[in-house]
Amino acid sequence: MPDIRLSSSRSEGTLRLGLVGLGIAGAGMVAAALRHDRVTLAAAAEPNGVLRKRFERDHGLPVVADIAELLVREEIDAVYIATLHQFHRQHVEMAAAAGKHIVVEKPMALTLADCDAMIAAASEAGVVLIVGHTHGFDPAVGQLVQLIGTGRYGAVSLIAMQNYTNFLYRPRRPEELDVNRGGGILFNQVPYQVDIARTLDPSEVKLVQAFTTQADPARPVPGACSVLIGFASGASANLLYSGYDRFDTDEFCGWVGERGEDRTPAHGTTRNMLDEIGEGEAQARVTRYGYGSARYVSPMNHQPHFGTLIVSCEGADMRPLGNTIQIYDRKGLSEIPLPVPDGTVGRSEVLNELCGAVLDGKPAPHDGQFGRATVSACLDIQTSAARNATCLAHAVPQKLAVR
Repeated sequence: MPDIRLSSSRSEGTLRLGLVGLGIAGAGMVAAALRHDRVTLAAAAEPNGVLRKRFERDHGLPVVADIAELLVREEIDAVYIATLHQFHRQHVEMAAAAGKHIVVEKPMALTLADCDAMIAAASEAGVVLIVGHTHGFDPAVGQLVQLIGTGRYGAVSLIAMQNYTNFLYRPRRPEELDVNRGGGILFNQVPYQVDIARTLDPSEVKLVQAFTTQADPARPVPGACSVLIGFASGASANLLYSGYDRFDTDEFCGWVGERGEDRTPAHGTTRNMLDEIGEGEAQARVTRYGYGSARYVSPMNHQPHFGTLIVSCEGADMRPLGNTIQIYDRKGLSEIPLPVPDGTVGRSEVLNELCGAVLDGKPAPHDGQFGRATVSACLDIQTSAARNATCLAHAVPQKLAVR
């Protein structure tokens, strides 16, 4: 744990947060920051003028075009970095040099060398570095961790996840369709599953076997995968993901969406809408999914999820569903209720971890080393799929493979 430095001018018991990026991730953090009792939303940085105007209209807070303009502001203690993957290292290093505590979105970076540089920058500056948001912060996952920790059901033996979504046909920027710049699912969606698995079994990843699919020449990036992860504990995780907008795993979740919103079936709709967008895809991504878009209007009535998740222990299987944890053991089925969410769950837990680390001196479970290990696993997945072979952990390239 670094020797954490605090701003002498901050309000007692609170952190003043600046948002860097008001796209999908940054937009989702706005409500969480506004509702958090230990965080004050202070300012934002966003290069897109439309999103800046929306933010300024709603909050009357300073909003600038560039991160450098944000980092010089003395009223900011910490920043949430939700910029493009390829800029994470640069922006983390800039924030650390400015003495700001940091939450950086997943993936932490696209190479292990960048992860190491980010960890070193935060350590040298004495600031906290947390990697999130991922669904590893979801309250349902936290409840599972607590249940596993009691020892009541024995050790974890198998973690099974599957998620079928419309990811590949949501509007995308050019780099999101470029495999050499982290495009496709392996660094955008699979980290959610890897983080959940590693949160449930924090032992070291020992091996990876993976297969990936590129089923649409118009989207020439991995769009589906099947992954087996072996842990040092002896447990394994089976991860299945497809983003081709056909079957929808929300059907298995009572038509509750990823953010906990009520949904109706809409198979193929996203792909068909993409055909109508044409050349305006990158701009549509901003206007339809960025801050102030209709995406964040639907109320969250249920706990968020990332597809189906079943955790098998020696004495029981456990599954989050809606606002419960279902437990299947020799006595049959029992349920543990989860609270109805307030619309910011998951991201609120990210801020809890940040405040706990900075204000209370608690260790941050999802720190830079945790984020680095997830990147390492994702690189292993890419390597295993490319070589059609089992990949021993850490036997990864230092940069994305050209395929």
